Amino acid sequence: MTEPPQTAEPPTTEPEPAPAPAADGRAPQTPAAVRRRAALTATAVSLLLILAIVLGSRLLRDFDSALLPYAVATVFLAFGVAYRYTVWISAPGARRLFRQGWRSFFSAANFRRAPTALPKMIATYLGFQKFLGARSHARWAAHQLLFWGCVLAALITFPLTWGWFTFTSATGDGPGYEMRIWGFKVLGFDSLNVLGWLMFHGLDIAAVLVIAGASYFLWRRMKDRGAVTGQRFAYDLIPLIALVVISVTGLLLTFSSIFLHGGGYEFLAILHMVSVVFTLIYIPFGKFFHIVQRPAAVGMQLFKYTSRRKDEELQGCRRCHEPIDTPDYVENLRGTMKDLKLDFDEWAEYCPRCKRVLRGGAYLTHVKKGFSE
Repeated sequence: MTEPPQTAEPPTTEPEPAPAPAADGRAPQTPAAVRRRAALTATAVSLLLILAIVLGSRLLRDFDSALLPYAVATVFLAFGVAYRYTVWISAPGARRLFRQGWRSFFSAANFRRAPTALPKMIATYLGFQKFLGARSHARWAAHQLLFWGCVLAALITFPLTWGWFTFTSATGDGPGYEMRIWGFKVLGFDSLNVLGWLMFHGLDIAAVLVIAGASYFLWRRMKDRGAVTGQRFAYDLIPLIALVVISVTGLLLTFSSIFLHGGGYEFLAILHMVSVVFTLIYIPFGKFFHIVQRPAAVGMQLFKYTSRRKDEELQGCRRCHEPIDTPDYVENLRGTMKDLKLDFDEWAEYCPRCKRVLRGGAYLTHVKKGFSE
């Protein structure tokens, strides 16, 4: 007799253990949940921007349809920035930095203890970026040109694109103009005087600043061995090239209207529009995203500064007893390392020199010993 066929039993798999909660007690988030929340946040931000454009342009009465591609690009920019920022602060380290920064920002005790700390850090860390001067004065100067040129261009371009700013003339072609914001008159000026020239050539000034700063960084990335070794074309060079193209085509538009009586203006306008739209859409996904991340670091600097003003002593290194930082900052760093599931969070209690010594000792004890046997 033949035995009946055996039915194969499905393999049993043990369920995967649930991820451990973060050091701050928050439940872990799955990547799908993070992406879903980021998409909802980005959609809400985009809809709010669209609503602001409609209301700010007085129900589109002040909206220039010729600038529609720029406005659409800013909506995509808002979506991308909100999406990536939400994903970024969902990571344990960034979430802790974000939370500590806002906690320090809204702390009444910090304000009473150091009322000028936040304005000072905004000016020095965000505005003048003094930390770059310690690396290179030339890099600091070029970064300042690039930074303030982009800020000036954004302050002019975005409100104009959204229809929030309008320039009107009672005669139709000047020289007297009125600048209105959301339909309300702000000031009147003569386009032939210094103020009028600055008002109508603000973007040209911004373009000159950007070209000077971007050209230095392009030159450095072609000549500096350290920069050439680690650079990536799409990440490091494309942003600089895009800024130069935007600035050059913008200046050529002014050159065409003044000296060529509009010759080639339509082609230059399309080229300028394409470069601007591409750059705006690229910002959330490339190197420019650090512009959005940088303000969060100010909160962390404020947290370090205010904690150092307490009457407590700095925590000493466990090996050499040299001061490292405040106990609050060291504990925050250890918590971040635990959130990231790094099993050497106790190393936060050692100074940089002792870390190098301990690593060297571990190498001699374990790695080199294995080679000699």
